[in-house]
Amino acid sequence: MQVLFISLALAIIGGLLLSRVAKLLNLPAVTAYLVAGLLIGPYCLGALGVPGLGFNSLAQVEGISALSQAAMGFIAFTIGNEFRLSQLKTMGKQAIVIGIGQAVITTVVVDAVLIGLHLAFPQLLSLPSAIVLGAIASATAPAATLMVIKQYKADGPLTKLLMMVVAIDDAVGLVLFAVSYGIANAIEAGGISVIGMVVEPAVEIILSLGIGALMGYLLNLVETFFHSRSKRMSISVAFVLLMVGFSAIKGQVAGVHCGISLLLSCMMMGTVFCNVCETSEELMDRVDRWAAPLNILFFVLSGAELDLQILGNPLVLLVGAIYIIARTAGKYYGAFTTCKATKCNEKIIKNLGITLFPQAGVALGMSLTAANLSDGAIIRNVVLFSVLVYELVGPTLTKRSLVAAGEIKPEGRTSARTKNQPKNPVHLH
Repeated sequence: MQVLFISLALAIIGGLLLSRVAKLLNLPAVTAYLVAGLLIGPYCLGALGVPGLGFNSLAQVEGISALSQAAMGFIAFTIGNEFRLSQLKTMGKQAIVIGIGQAVITTVVVDAVLIGLHLAFPQLLSLPSAIVLGAIASATAPAATLMVIKQYKADGPLTKLLMMVVAIDDAVGLVLFAVSYGIANAIEAGGISVIGMVVEPAVEIILSLGIGALMGYLLNLVETFFHSRSKRMSISVAFVLLMVGFSAIKGQVAGVHCGISLLLSCMMMGTVFCNVCETSEELMDRVDRWAAPLNILFFVLSGAELDLQILGNPLVLLVGAIYIIARTAGKYYGAFTTCKATKCNEKIIKNLGITLFPQAGVALGMSLTAANLSDGAIIRNVVLFSVLVYELVGPTLTKRSLVAAGEIKPEGRTSARTKNQPKNPVHLH
């Protein structure tokens, strides 16, 4: 237990210290946290085998994945705060069209390229793997995007639209993956499962949105019993953790696998709560501050989980490079096309696609399911390689795009380390 706490403390301290270096290099703090994770992970300091000096194995990192799940819950809850009715009225239709359109276009582009690779070199990649990778490509990581936005206090039309699109992207990706995985299974097994392709993803989305909405409404009711800021914040934290726990419950009813999406349910809870609670803005800000160390841990642990051994596999590097190029093109031109179709302004058209490059947790979860295919190992490794690249490069590209759109102001020399001064100093004579 003592080794675990020392490792977690080292993770936070290392991430914070490297964030100072990142600031000097004009890089987002998220990148520093990921690099810190790589340094204290099992392929660097952790490889020395010194207890407490980093994480000695991937199993050790995965053993504390509950912290990462909790962090994702708070991140999704915060994203839900962006779906206020006032914003939905102004850009709700745009967000839906772009969110669905860019995800579908990305899947089509990646599918076309990887199926072409399969036809040219069947030994490199199987057809089922090519189809599944296309669906996984649609997924975008909301965590890194949100952290960049918060660090630089980005605000404007692009930022607001981006938060909505990233949220919608999760639901669309879930459906695309279910359909693609069902087709891949049909090719291998010779039969199509309507339950797996249609019923199960529909049940998961409906359950996630329904339970999330109910919990958001209950949070508002319970929150009214308390008046102090600390207690209201505490009950909000408890509800997010409760939702994270619910999302881990899996079951089967009448042959249909039932589950709750962590991201969708927590987003919906945040959405309902922010629209029914008059003081939600202030409360969300307090919850966000409380979760700050947890968010740092999330990214450091994400960095520690990145498997550097895949860099020694030429096949993974080749297929991974083709996947990254195809996905990057799909995301950029998918967003570009749908933004033009919905008559967004020029800055959004040029920059939105770049902010959708990051990929992490959702894609990794999909790759774990896809590992059940006969050629599932290549899917897992290609996604791991793409996550390694996207997570290290993506936050910087997101920042540059938001700067180009004029939604990040130049940083001044600000510091919270100011000496306390009395508001009305009393001069004694």
